[in-house]
Amino acid sequence: MPGKSIYVEQDEKFQGSSPQWWYEQFWIEARPARIKRRRWIGGVGALAGLLLSMRFGLLPLLMVPLGAAVAAGGDLLLVWWDHESTAVWRGKRRGEVRTGRLLRRALRRRGYNVLDGRAVPGETSIDHLVIGPGGVWIVDNEAWGPDVYIARYGDRLFFDEKFGSSVAKGLTDAAAAMSALLTRESGVEVTVRPILAVHGGKLFTPDGPRGVVVAEGLALAYPRVVSRVVLGAAEADYDEKEVELLTRTAARILRRVF
Repeated sequence: MPGKSIYVEQDEKFQGSSPQWWYEQFWIEARPARIKRRRWIGGVGALAGLLLSMRFGLLPLLMVPLGAAVAAGGDLLLVWWDHESTAVWRGKRRGEVRTGRLLRRALRRRGYNVLDGRAVPGETSIDHLVIGPGGVWIVDNEAWGPDVYIARYGDRLFFDEKFGSSVAKGLTDAAAAMSALLTRESGVEVTVRPILAVHGGKLFTPDGPRGVVVAEGLALAYPRVVSRVVLGAAEADYDEKEVELLTRTAARILRRVF
C-alpha cells in the first residue's frame, strides 16, 4: 500500500491521496481480474461436480451446476470477507461498535459486564471496560491497513518497521490509572489489564495463540478473539456481589464519552 514503508521512497503518483483511497481504487480496478478468476474456479467446480456424478451415479445436470456454484460462491465469500475486514480502516464501520457487540455476545452469559465509552478523570478515554468474575480489562480499538504486520520481536512491539511502544504505554498507563481508581473507590483490590482490538492488519504470532500478540504489557487481538483473551487470562475470583460493586462504582466515577 502507498505510504507503507519509511525506508522506500514513494512514487509521485501516490502523493496527496490517502492509503484508503488508493485501496478502493485498486479494488475497483481489480474487479475484471477477480471475475475472470472466478469463472476459472467455477469451471473447476463444474468439472469436480461431473466427476462426482460419474463416481457415485448422481445426475450430472444437478452436480455440474452445483459444483460450479459452490466453487464460485466460495471464492466470492472469501473475497468479500477480505474486503470487509478493512471496513473500519476505510471508515465504513466503527470499530468500537463491532467490538462492543462481540464482547457482550460472548461474555454476558458468563457473568461479565461491558461498559462502553468511559473516561478516567484527568487521564484518558477508553472504548470498553470489561468487569467479571475473572477480573477487569480495558479494551481499546485501532485500525491499520490490510498489509501492515503487527508483531513482537524480542520484548518490543512493532507495526511494520515502526516501534509500537507509544501505543502500548498509553494503554498500560490507562490500565494502571484505572486500577488505582477502582481500588480506591470500591475497596476491592483491582488489577486492570489492557487489550487492543486490532481492526485490519496482520497479527504475526509464530509462538503464541492464533490471532493474539502480547508485547510490552499489552495484548493485541482481532475483535472476534478479544473475548477469548479475557476468558483465558482470568486471574481474579470475584463473586457476583463484587462484580456488581465494581460495575456500579465504575459507572458512577467514569464519565461517558459516547
